[in-house]
Amino acid sequence: MAVMPVRIQRRLALFLIMTIVSLIGLAGRIAWIQFGEGQRLSAKVQAQLRESRVMQSPRGTIYDRNGRELAVSSLNKSLYANPREINDADTLSSLLAPIVGMNAANIKERLTAGAGFVWIKRTLEPEQAAAVSALIKEHNLTGLGFVEESKRYYPNDSLAAQILGFVGTDDVGLEGLEMALDKTIKGRELKQVIDTDSYGTPIYKSIFSFLPERQGRSVYLTIDSAIQYIVERSLDRAMEQTGAKAATVIIMQPKTGEILAMASRPGYNPNQFERYSPVEWKNRAVSIVYEPGSTFKAVVAAAALQEGKVRPDERFVDKGYVEISGRRIKNWSGDSYGNISFVDIIKNSINTGFVEIGLRLGAAKLTSYVQAFGFGKATGIELPGEEQGLLFDPKEMRDSDTATMSIGQSIAVTPLQLVTAISAIANDGVLLKPRIIKEYRLNDGTLAEAFDPIIVRQAISPETARTLTTLLEKVVSEGGGKRAAVQGYRFAGKTGTAEKPDPNGQGYLAGHYIASFAGFGPVEDPQIAALIVLDDPDGIYYGGEIAAPVFNDIMTQVMRYLNVRPQDGNSLLPPVKPAADGNGTSAAAPAVKVPPPQVPAGHVLMPALNGKTIREAADELHNLGLAFVPVGTGTAVKQSISPNVPVVPGTEIVVYFESR
Repeated sequence: MAVMPVRIQRRLALFLIMTIVSLIGLAGRIAWIQFGEGQRLSAKVQAQLRESRVMQSPRGTIYDRNGRELAVSSLNKSLYANPREINDADTLSSLLAPIVGMNAANIKERLTAGAGFVWIKRTLEPEQAAAVSALIKEHNLTGLGFVEESKRYYPNDSLAAQILGFVGTDDVGLEGLEMALDKTIKGRELKQVIDTDSYGTPIYKSIFSFLPERQGRSVYLTIDSAIQYIVERSLDRAMEQTGAKAATVIIMQPKTGEILAMASRPGYNPNQFERYSPVEWKNRAVSIVYEPGSTFKAVVAAAALQEGKVRPDERFVDKGYVEISGRRIKNWSGDSYGNISFVDIIKNSINTGFVEIGLRLGAAKLTSYVQAFGFGKATGIELPGEEQGLLFDPKEMRDSDTATMSIGQSIAVTPLQLVTAISAIANDGVLLKPRIIKEYRLNDGTLAEAFDPIIVRQAISPETARTLTTLLEKVVSEGGGKRAAVQGYRFAGKTGTAEKPDPNGQGYLAGHYIASFAGFGPVEDPQIAALIVLDDPDGIYYGGEIAAPVFNDIMTQVMRYLNVRPQDGNSLLPPVKPAADGNGTSAAAPAVKVPPPQVPAGHVLMPALNGKTIREAADELHNLGLAFVPVGTGTAVKQSISPNVPVVPGTEIVVYFESR
C-alpha cells in the first residue's frame, strides 16, 4: 500500500486544524450572539416586527337609584383592513360603503394611504358586522378582519341625556357624568402586542385577541328613572304648549339633597350625539344663569323674617310703584293694592312690598343671607360645567341695586342653586349640598363607597322656615300659584316671571321672559322640592299661568308614584298589584279575536303592551290618560293590568321591560 506523501499529510492536517478552529470560532460566535447579545438583538427584532396597542376594558355601568340601567357597555366588532392584501380598492369601497354607513371615497382613501393596517369603522352595530361578514364570504374578500371593542349604549335613549353625557370612540367621556367620572368608571388599560411580517403587515391571529376582563366601577345615581321619565314627559308637553325655546326641571329630596330628576330641553340622544349641537348637549340645570325674578322673593322673605324686619301680620301701603335712586319700580300687574298685609304681599308677589323689606335689611345683611342660602358659589355637585352665578358686591351697592335684588333682578343664579335654597326652607332652614351620586360598586357588586347627606349650614332657624312655609303655602292655595295646587295635598311655593337681560348688557329684551315656579310638599312632611323654568315662551309668559301647571302635572304623578297618601286619607289611585293568572304569571292577551268588552262610562280599555318599547308604551298609555311606571329596559314583557280590562283614567300601570 502506497504511503501518502508527507507534504500532503501536512496539508490535510492543516486543513483539518483550520476547519476545527473555524467551527470552534463559529460556535463561539453563536454562543456570544445567543448568550451575550441575544436579549438585545431579540428586543431589536421584536421592535421591528411588533406593534402594540392599548386596549380598554368596558366602562362601569351607570344605574339609577333602583338599579335600572342608564348606561351600559357591550363588546362590538370593529372593522380593520390590510390594504396590501386588497386588489381592488374601488370595488371593495363601494361594497362596504352602504353597509357601514360611510362614503365610498373616504373608505378608498384609507385603503390607498399606504399603511399596513387601517381602521375602516370602529364599533359596528351587530347587524352591520353580520352584513360585512356575509359580504366577505359572498365575494371571498381578503384583507378584512374584526376586532372586539367596548362600546357605550344608553338603553333609554334620550332619558337623562344631559346628566349622563356620552363617550367618544376611544372610550373617553366627553360630556356629563361620563366625563366627570371618566377616571372612576373607566375600565383597566392593557397593552396588547401585534406580530407583523418583515413588511410590517400584521399577522392577524395576534391582533387584539382579547380585552381585559375587569371593568371600571359601576355608579348608582340618586336619580329615579321613573320620576325622570315623568318629568321629561311633562316637560315635552310644556314645551309644545307654551312654545318655550328652552326649559329646565329639577326634582330634589329636601331632607337628603338627593336629585331625583333633572331634565333640560332642548334634548338629544346620546347614542347618536354627533347628530346634535353643543347647545343640545348642555345641562341647563347647572350650566346656565338667569335672573330668578319673584321665586327669589322666598329668600328675601326668609332673611327679613329671620332678622325681625317684618312680621307676617304687618301691614304696608302700596301705591303701585316705588321710586328708588331715580328708578321707578312697579308691581308686575301694574296695580295698586293700597293697605295690604305682608301675607298678601307674598301671595300676590307685590314688588313694592319686597323692595321695602329689602331696604330695611340693607345691602350687606341681604347679601349675607343670599350667600347663606348658597347663591354666588357653585354647589359642588358632581356634574361638570357648573356656573357660580352673579351677585353684587355689597360695598358697591346703591339703594336701587338692593331694591332690584329684592325682587330677583340684576343678579344671576343657576336653577340648581335656586332649588337647593327652596329645599333648605322645606328642610327647617338646613342647607344641604345637592348630590347626584348615591354609591360606587365594584364589578362583582361589592359596595366600594357610599355617600351620605352633607350639611352646608343652617341658613335660617327652623321656626323661621316653618313660618315662611305657612306663607308660601298660601301662594299655592290662595295666591298667584293656584294652578300649582295638587288635589289632596298641601304644597308651598313661589311663582316667578322675569325679563331676559339683553346679552349686550343694555337693559332687557322686549317681549322675552323666563317663567318659573319653585315649590315643595307636602308641607307637613316635605318629600319633594321642585323647580320649573320655561325660557322664552311664546304668548303667555307668567310663571303662575304656565310654569305652575307643569309643577301640578309632575307632582300629581310623583306623589302617586311615591305612594304618598293624600291628606284627606282618600286614595283615588291606589297602588296596583300585577294581575296574575293561575300559574302566577301575568295574564296574556287572548290568543283569538273576541269582541271587545263593554267599557263602562268613565273608563278606558287597557291596551296590550307586550313587545312595545318604553316610548311606545308611554305614548299609548298617556293618550288614554293612564299613569305609566316603567320597570327595566328593552321591550315590554309584562303589565300590571291585563289587556282589554276596563280601567279608570289616571290608574297607575306598571310595565315590565326586558332586553332581548
